[in-house]
Amino acid sequence: MEFFRIKRDIPFMRHALVFNIISLITFLAAVFFLFSRGLHLSVEFTGGTLLEVTYAQPADLASVRSTVEKLGFADVQVQNFGTARDVLIRLPVQKGVTSAQQSNQVMAALQAVEASAAMRRTEFVGPQVGDELAADGLKALAFVVVGIMVYLAVRFEWKFAVAAIIANLHDVIIILGFFAFFQWEFSLPVLAAVLAVLGYSVNESVVIFDRIRENFRRYRKMNTVEIINNAITSTISRTIITHGSTQMMVLSMLLFGGATLHYFALALTIGILFGIYSSVFVAAAIAMWLGIQREDLVKGGSAKKETDPNDPNAGATV
Repeated sequence: MEFFRIKRDIPFMRHALVFNIISLITFLAAVFFLFSRGLHLSVEFTGGTLLEVTYAQPADLASVRSTVEKLGFADVQVQNFGTARDVLIRLPVQKGVTSAQQSNQVMAALQAVEASAAMRRTEFVGPQVGDELAADGLKALAFVVVGIMVYLAVRFEWKFAVAAIIANLHDVIIILGFFAFFQWEFSLPVLAAVLAVLGYSVNESVVIFDRIRENFRRYRKMNTVEIINNAITSTISRTIITHGSTQMMVLSMLLFGGATLHYFALALTIGILFGIYSSVFVAAAIAMWLGIQREDLVKGGSAKKETDPNDPNAGATV
């Protein structure tokens, strides 16, 4: 399925150096903000108090959040838990205030607004639990990176594996840089979004790499730069359909998902945009500079007869 077909290959690699310099500057800026400002971690990572409150009728989350924030609690997380009548509230740690004092203060304020509010349970999440979550999150990130590299090295060639991993880490670090610069709250859903972006971004790289491999087999007279330009150009329509559809869904979560899904959707939005960019101007360019060539991908057989790159039936089916 295609919306359109571009008849002339776009010379993406002609501008690869300029775009990669921009990428390097953006990447270094993200690293700088990560070290200078750090991530604004949520209760899951820093510790705090969890309250489960139930109402006689469906709870108004905006009203609950506003009531709690008026008490001076910053970065409060309020979400439904189980049913529309059950609300889970996460409160950050406050110096000089115990978990029990926080719970009593919040419940008094909520009951003043809605008398049916009742506390079902309260518990304190210690910093030690937060440390374990952070460590487990880093392990998950490392396993994903290693798994992707092994997969690409087996399916394609080590140069593609290196290029894809650099591009994927580029996306992840930039997402984290945005959260550090704007001091957006980094929570478990955001970590899940970062891991999702890793898989999503590598999918786009795989599509381009697969088309590059097929082009090396099909077009014997093209050089590496022309092969890559043709591969990217021929997958543009597919990229627009796939990423456009995904972004529509993510945008609906961003606009209508409420505070609970806001930063999750925001991280996905940044990841999708930079994932497209990195697959074209980072992954493909690095593979080119690493010296990817026909002999790396076409082994043990002769290439097919060259066909017209503008032939609708040319190229691999993805």
